[in-house]
Amino acid sequence: MSDVSVRVAWADDAAAIAELQLRTWRAAYAGLLPPDALPADVEGAAAAWHAALTRPGDARNRVLVALERNRVVGFAITSPAGDPDCDPVADGELAELTVDPGERGKGHGSRLLQAAVDTMRADRFSRGVLWAIASDDELRAFLTAAGWAPDQAHRELALDEAGGTTVKQVRLHTAL
Repeated sequence: MSDVSVRVAWADDAAAIAELQLRTWRAAYAGLLPPDALPADVEGAAAAWHAALTRPGDARNRVLVALERNRVVGFAITSPAGDPDCDPVADGELAELTVDPGERGKGHGSRLLQAAVDTMRADRFSRGVLWAIASDDELRAFLTAAGWAPDQAHRELALDEAGGTTVKQVRLHTAL
């Protein structure tokens, strides 16, 4: 068995997280957005990640990384939920759950999800929420199998203001 783990992200992980995020966004939004609508500046994204990891703003803003040996293969972001119908004291948000497409099916997503739930519980949240692209059947099936369910909330995100491209999302939740 390979050496796999999940830990809290370090500032030194910023470049690896940025590269992984931009690469997986290209795969996730393929067909939904024109290729030039997504950010491509890995260095700028890495600088933003470095700043977020060194100055999180709220002690409950956390980034977790899934590792295979010392290589980042996924990440998750937890924070207080920011939706107007959520209670930021009781509701935690899994703002992103990303696993490298080439590394899926190896347990990294399950480890990340469990670590994110444990982190939200440790931060005393009693409910977790996550926004998923409505057409991402794979993510929704994964979360549903782990006990998450739609809570009837939905939204459309304007991703390409010039072209008017929007992506529909549904919110899932679970008791922590």
